[in-house]
This record gives sequence, C-alpha cells and structure tokens, in this order.
Amino acid sequence: MAGRTQPSAIDDILAEHAGLEQQLADPALHNDAGAARRVGKRFAELAPVMTAYTKLKAAREDLEAARELAADDSAFAAEIPALEAQVDELDRTLTDLLAPRDPHDGDNVVLEVKSGEGGEESALFAADLARMYIRYAERHGWRVEMLGTTLSDLGGYKDATLSITSRSDTAEGVWSKLKFEGGVHRVQRVPVTESQGRVHTSAAGVLVYPEPDEVEEVQIDESDLRIDVYRSSGKGGQGVNTTDSAVRITHLPTGIVVTCQNERSQLQNKARAMQVLAARLQAAAEEAAEAEASADRQSQVRTVDRSERIRTYNFPENRITDHRVGFKAHNLDAVLDGELDALFDALGKADREARLTAE
Repeated sequence: MAGRTQPSAIDDILAEHAGLEQQLADPALHNDAGAARRVGKRFAELAPVMTAYTKLKAAREDLEAARELAADDSAFAAEIPALEAQVDELDRTLTDLLAPRDPHDGDNVVLEVKSGEGGEESALFAADLARMYIRYAERHGWRVEMLGTTLSDLGGYKDATLSITSRSDTAEGVWSKLKFEGGVHRVQRVPVTESQGRVHTSAAGVLVYPEPDEVEEVQIDESDLRIDVYRSSGKGGQGVNTTDSAVRITHLPTGIVVTCQNERSQLQNKARAMQVLAARLQAAAEEAAEAEASADRQSQVRTVDRSERIRTYNFPENRITDHRVGFKAHNLDAVLDGELDALFDALGKADREARLTAE
C-alpha cells in the first residue's frame, strides 16, 4: 500500500541534502580537504534516497493526474493500475533506504587474516582467503594494499593485513560488503602435507575494521605507544630488506600490536601502522559501547577455534556454507576466485531485515 514512507524522515533527509549541497558550493569548504571529503561522502550516501524520492514524487503526481482525468478519458483509467503498482514499489524502495543503516557502510576497511589450528594447512588456507578478498576487490574496482605479512614455510600466511579502499565515495562502500567477514572460517580438504588422502578440518580467522578517514579522528596518546623498528622479513623469517624500515606499534593500554613492512620507508610504514591502529581502536571502542547497549550483541569471533565458525569451505563437495543465514552453494571454486556477490547479498538482506525488525 502506498504512503508508508514517514514524512518526518524524508523531510529531515531533504533538509540535510540541501544543506550539504550548499556546503559543497562554498569554496571555503574545499580549503579543508578532510571536511570536504566528509561532506562529499555524506552527499553521495544520500544520492540513492534523493533519486528514489524524486521518482516517487513524479509517480504520485502522474497517478493523481490519471485519477482526475479517468472520468473523461478511458485511456487514463487504464493507466491507473500500473501507476499504483509503480508508486507502491517506489514507496517500498524509499522505505528500505530510510531504514536504519550501518554508519560505516561507506567506509574503507582494514582486514586481517590469521592462521589458527591446523599448522601449515591453516596458513595455506589463510592465504586462500586473502586471495579471495583481493580478487573480490579487483572485481569491484577497489584498491588493495598489503600492509604486512608473515609467511609460513610452505608460502601460506601466518598472518596478513590488507587495506581495501574504494576509488570513489558511495553509500555502499567496502565496509558494506566485507563487514560480514569477521569470524572463524573453517576448511575441510585434503592438506598438501597429507600422504594418506584423508580430509582434515582446520581454521583461519578474519578480523575486519572500518578505517577512519584520518588518524586524528581517533585520539591516540603517543605515551601509550611502544614503537619498534626491524628489518622486513620474507618466507621463514628470512630478511629481505637491509634497512630497519618495518615498524611494529604496541598500544600499551590495550595490548593491540600492529605491524607494517610493505612501504618503502620507515616513516611510511609508521604512518600506515598508525592508520591500522586507529581503525582497531575505533572498532574496539564501538564494540564496547554496543556491548553496553545490547547484552546479546553478536560480535566477531576473536579466537581461531575450529568449533566456533561463521562459514565452512568444503573442498570435496565444492560447497560453501554460511552458518549465520543458512546460505549454501556448490560453487566453492568460483567463490575462492572472488565471486562473493550472491553470498554477500544474502548476508546483506538478513542484516537489513534485522535492522528493520529492531526499528
């Protein structure tokens, strides 16, 4: 039924959009790159709402005109059912767009992959997961920067930290898709180290954080940091850099440790490590606030244990199963090549329904 959109909600959006438009037209705003980026990002986030509202307004006007003219012209009467259906569909779309949304959906992310139980097999699986996210990012035209890795003897990842960024400001950014990936990922397959051909189960963990636009957005006291420099290392810990350019930052109050070794200089590595630390501290602060507000909040799994998992990758059956929403598909090979859209659509739909229910 048409008319479900709340007038006060759309009025607030219209006022905000007009205000942002005025700010963007003011040359003074662009003297502050950070402020201009934030205003531009919010303006882009409101674009789908404005588009849906404009279409709905025009469709309602057409419907009203058709009803007024229907008595004199049967052609207008014949248009009424289609126009009513169009108004109803656009109203549903706008209502969905106005539903409570994750404020970080337009953000870029820092994503960490860590091996868990399973030794070398777990490290190889962690590398498979990292490649899966890299290929998914490439399909969407996102930029991927590998900030640091620790390799296993067989070339897997004991841990890897990636920065994934969109090349433009959109309401549905990197976080809107990859935010569902935090947790334990379980794999069932025959390891390369298995001589008897038996299927083993191992696990790797994924942590994902929205990345602040600026480190300054998160307050970090320099006295709370211990900063160590060392030589970048490759496979098996072998040094691959003759200068101490890699940086390890330990945040003493929380025990969070961040490393970055892939930039050319120590200064660049420190800057990127600070960005990762800011992302992790911001995520920790928001988790603490949400935990206070909701005792039954579902958080990312911090331990990499085979029994606690969000998803299973079964190689013998070419099957992927997401245990949170019951998603199941037999295209594991394609998923590992970055074809994650169907899975993320299912997770996104469940997330939106949960937010609407909560509202």
